[in-house]
Amino acid sequence: MSGTSDEILFFLKTHGRATARALADRLGISPQGIRQQLERLLGEGLVTFADEAMGKGRPKRFWALTDRGHGRFPDTHAQLTAELIDAVRDELGEDALDRLIARRERGTLRAYRGRLAGCRSLRAKVAALAEIRTEEGYMADWQETENGFLLVENHCPICVAARACQGFCRAELAVFRAALGGDCTVERTEHLLAGARRCAYRIERTRTGE
Repeated sequence: MSGTSDEILFFLKTHGRATARALADRLGISPQGIRQQLERLLGEGLVTFADEAMGKGRPKRFWALTDRGHGRFPDTHAQLTAELIDAVRDELGEDALDRLIARRERGTLRAYRGRLAGCRSLRAKVAALAEIRTEEGYMADWQETENGFLLVENHCPICVAARACQGFCRAELAVFRAALGGDCTVERTEHLLAGARRCAYRIERTRTGE
């Protein structure tokens, strides 16, 4: 696959659906060249499109990744992990699986707190957390909002495991809250497993943290 095709897939992964014109403008490639690449990716089953009416005139065509397209991004030992989760559940029971997730949660929290220990502001903590999550394969980004911050994860390297056991998602949210501390609230506003294209978290300062 060409570098242009990889750039298109990466853009759709990190920004969501887009028109050919938007892709051309962002990647600095002619609209004709973008359309040729999109047709090739469509034939490979990596992208799909939907035409939407936007008032008068021709409908706009929006391109997005298919499940196969999302699968081009790393999913760490996905099948093996899912099989191990099923085996633990079948052989040892749901309680044992919950204990294993809780153990992983404690270890993750210790590691995150260690990395965030030198951060003197919530802003610095959010930036450091995004860096950690990117290192772990979540393609994380963050931005400042009117009331706090938005942490976005454009990829989930443990998605298969999370689908097999949503305790992983609950544990991650708990880790974020504990690692960032009591001077903020953390809420998940977008969830990949609920049909969103990514996971996103709203982080807002509490009154005591202002």
